[in-house]
Amino acid sequence: MNYDFDAVCDRRNTASLKWNVAENELPMWVADMDFRTAPEVIAELQNRLSHGVFGYSEVTDEWYDAIINWWNKRHGIRLEKDGLIFCTGVVPALSSIVRKLTTPAEKALIQTPVYNIFFNSIVNNGRNVLESPLVYDRDKREYSIDFTDLEEKLSDPQTTLMILCNPHNPVGKIWDKETLARIGSLAAKHNVVVVSDEIHCDITDPGKGYVPFASVNEECEKNSITCIAPTKAFNLAGLQTAAVYVPDKFLRHKVWRGLNTDEAAEPNAFAITAAVAAFTKGEDWLNALRGYLYSNKATVSEFLLKNLPQIRLVNSEATYLLWLDCGDICEDTTELQKFIRQKTGLYLSEGAQYGRTGAAFLRMNIACPKETLVDGLERLCKGITQYEQMFVK
Repeated sequence: MNYDFDAVCDRRNTASLKWNVAENELPMWVADMDFRTAPEVIAELQNRLSHGVFGYSEVTDEWYDAIINWWNKRHGIRLEKDGLIFCTGVVPALSSIVRKLTTPAEKALIQTPVYNIFFNSIVNNGRNVLESPLVYDRDKREYSIDFTDLEEKLSDPQTTLMILCNPHNPVGKIWDKETLARIGSLAAKHNVVVVSDEIHCDITDPGKGYVPFASVNEECEKNSITCIAPTKAFNLAGLQTAAVYVPDKFLRHKVWRGLNTDEAAEPNAFAITAAVAAFTKGEDWLNALRGYLYSNKATVSEFLLKNLPQIRLVNSEATYLLWLDCGDICEDTTELQKFIRQKTGLYLSEGAQYGRTGAAFLRMNIACPKETLVDGLERLCKGITQYEQMFVK
């Protein structure tokens, strides 16, 4: 089947967080896509809607089977049904896990620059953020882990939790099996539980897979909690559907109790329907989407090389979020981001919100039709050019 990702979908006046902007503005910031979800998912939702009764729902066997079969087929891991817990989203799950597995003033480790809500999930629950910054090689335009620093931070007696981003947002890094095994070994050695946020796992470049943290070895499996969802890959964030996978029975009891206490595990009919449809009928659409996103990445790369060589595009293997190194223009993009938005209407994310090591970067969401992408790139070029004329000597 041919899927029309070039079709522009007007999302204004739909209560969209992303598109709640001025008429002349183009939002390319928050991580949702400007594509309609898979037609198979839409059909199942329409079918459920036509029933007309929307009382309390329960998690069905079909939901468990859909997730288990998808991860077994796509990612080579056999998830156990008893280890899966429905939740309304990865973010509420993370907050609940932080509350249940740590005590106030303890430390949760994150690898920065990283998804900004990780900070919120830790700080808002009275715990302390401990950063283990990734190492950035500007010449190679890629990130790696400083394992010396990581072990030092994990060995801190007050560090009891590590939140891993796999694949990594915003740098687009797919962690290989050896890297994950090393993380798992250090975490187990220092009695630190690893929570692996794998929400972007299905959005990898064509031909690229990812390695589930729990699949690496028994040590990783027994000392981990994995957060998964169809929401990024199938653009279903508004339906609040996700899952937590907890192989260890002791950890599972704590997580389950926390999610239910926090009312983060209350399913609704559309959440269950959408997840099942995505994982049982959406594979062809997803494969086509991945190809389209890869083409968009190539478009951005070619545009920057030709028009904005002073911006370095960090190598990306996953997600539809591009990490733009603006270090040759400024050390902190906070004002640059505001300037671009004011002068051109292009709304990007400033890098500082992902940690202090991200200050010289911008994050750009390219999950949109080519027409929209080109518009965004032209606005970026205009904004950067004007900024340099005014402020860069």
